[in-house]
Amino acid sequence: MNEQQYTANSIKTLKGLEAVRKRPAMYIGSTGSPGLHHLVYEVVDNSIDEALAGHCTKIDVAIHKDNSITVSDDGRGIPVDYHEEEQMSALQLVMTTLHAGGKFDNSSYKVSGGLHGVGVSCVNALSTYLKVNVYREGKKHYLEFNKGVPLGDVQMLGTTEKQGTEVTFLPDPDVFETVEYSFDILSKRLRELAFLNKGITITITDERTEGKFHEFCYPGGLSSFILYLDENKTPLHADPICFSQNKEGVEVEIAMQYNDSYNENLFTFANNINTVDGGTHLSGFKKGLTRSINSYISKNNLLKNNKVEIKGDDLREGLTAVVSVKLSNPQFEGQTKAKLGNSEIMSIVESSVVEMLGDFLEENPSTSKKIVEKCINSAIAREAARKARLLARRKTVMDGGGLPGKLADCSEHDPDKCELFLVEGDSAGGSAKMGRDRTFQAILPLKGKILNVEKARIDKVISHEEIQIIVQALGTGFGSSDSEEEGFNLSKLRYSKIIIMTDADVDGSHIRTLLLTFLFRHMPGLVENGNVYIAQPPLYKLKAGKEERYVFNDEQRDEVLKEWAGRKIGIQRYKGLGEMNPDQLAETTMNPESRRMLQVKLEDVVEADRIFTMLMGEEVEPRRRFIEDNAKKVKNLDV
Repeated sequence: MNEQQYTANSIKTLKGLEAVRKRPAMYIGSTGSPGLHHLVYEVVDNSIDEALAGHCTKIDVAIHKDNSITVSDDGRGIPVDYHEEEQMSALQLVMTTLHAGGKFDNSSYKVSGGLHGVGVSCVNALSTYLKVNVYREGKKHYLEFNKGVPLGDVQMLGTTEKQGTEVTFLPDPDVFETVEYSFDILSKRLRELAFLNKGITITITDERTEGKFHEFCYPGGLSSFILYLDENKTPLHADPICFSQNKEGVEVEIAMQYNDSYNENLFTFANNINTVDGGTHLSGFKKGLTRSINSYISKNNLLKNNKVEIKGDDLREGLTAVVSVKLSNPQFEGQTKAKLGNSEIMSIVESSVVEMLGDFLEENPSTSKKIVEKCINSAIAREAARKARLLARRKTVMDGGGLPGKLADCSEHDPDKCELFLVEGDSAGGSAKMGRDRTFQAILPLKGKILNVEKARIDKVISHEEIQIIVQALGTGFGSSDSEEEGFNLSKLRYSKIIIMTDADVDGSHIRTLLLTFLFRHMPGLVENGNVYIAQPPLYKLKAGKEERYVFNDEQRDEVLKEWAGRKIGIQRYKGLGEMNPDQLAETTMNPESRRMLQVKLEDVVEADRIFTMLMGEEVEPRRRFIEDNAKKVKNLDV
């Protein structure tokens, strides 16, 4: 009998960093791009912890040409002396042992981001090599590792006037799906850290691209963050409302500003970590905001002429806010720390907002009046939108189904296998319907240009016919809402791929931008989840004799012309999808085996918000500056 026996010998204990290499996702969230970038955050967090403790003023990050990373700071330097209990240097201990570090000694770091204590040792375990230089007490020390294993003992390399720690590491390609770092993703995180820790200077250099360098330093802290976020918007009050309070050992810092846009823009942080999924501090802020403003409205009888119920959604329209809490014992959901779970934080933040925002509203009646007017108008518009939603639903029922008549649906019912093409115009829609694989491809032709939602309130958005049709087809609902019934729900999505397919001309680009603006503002979950794609139809068809070649840009066209030099070549420029036969459209743009598509990714929410506001918002001057600055970079200009 050849069956393997299950004995004590079958139980394997993973010692030291073996466990990290065996199950990396348990420690850094994933082995994809998020996990790769998380390595850098863990090392930078150590430098930030030094800054929070008052010992570091500058942090430098460099992406080298081979995608290795160097993080250096001017802190105290990791201790290098011998650790009697563990029989190794403190530097080796920190770099090779899970749950080792100064974060567990409450006197060394009062507040820390890397409280799991697995940070830099995980980076070490998941790197092909890691080199650390420590500049401490006038001496330079060096230690090198290979996949977490030290290559010898700590070396003393001489004297130095520098102070701090410098860590260089190369992520292990055997562990990660990709080892290509994104400058934008790292830059976004470092910018946040500079805002959250006023006065610290943080730089990032990309040696892969000449001259790519950012330096961040914001003495104004969260106030500077708000002004940056609202740079292209028209504020209702010139200066951000800022307050901070230390309550029950928790430091609460909040900055907020209302503007004339129709979107809420809330960012939350716990111990400098961007809690993208919110948590108890966000809930506390929302509750405190609702209580404060409703109390002010009631106290001053400001609803006497408007019989409308004001909800939390209405109070956050056009609000940009940053909520930052610092606490000694944070409980995060998962090692990637996307959501704060400490239950006591909700009431602490709520009471801080009620107390301090309440005082501000009483002391600044002119600003308070503008805020209240905005909230009341939002409530009126929301009620109109609710009626428009009901009307749209009734129409659908009376039409005899839950899907728009223009939709040519697919026969497959599993959303993971289905894709929806949003197609510009009936002509292209007709070609797409004939060229599709009706098993899993659905076609929704759109008439003209949809509403620019950047300039429209919610009632106008939901009343727009083409937007109603898109919302009905997708099935998710849309918008953020305190009511689950009205807001966006990703689990109801009917198609895993939403593919925007427009003409390769100025109008097509504009329609694509309008659709992306709508999805980003009212269905951001689709973008965050990677469901949105942009079709890449060919720009030219080249023909020589019986040979045909489709090309997607001018460079490819020139390459083929060079290759075919000396033959009577025919060039057809496609400006509209409708110019292609259904079989051509299918072959070049729709067939998964041969098509090219761009996936729309959201790597920097802050920068995306600023770009959409600038390109699609009311302010003309920032848009003109952007066009002037980028005019020389334009490709495929259609005139």
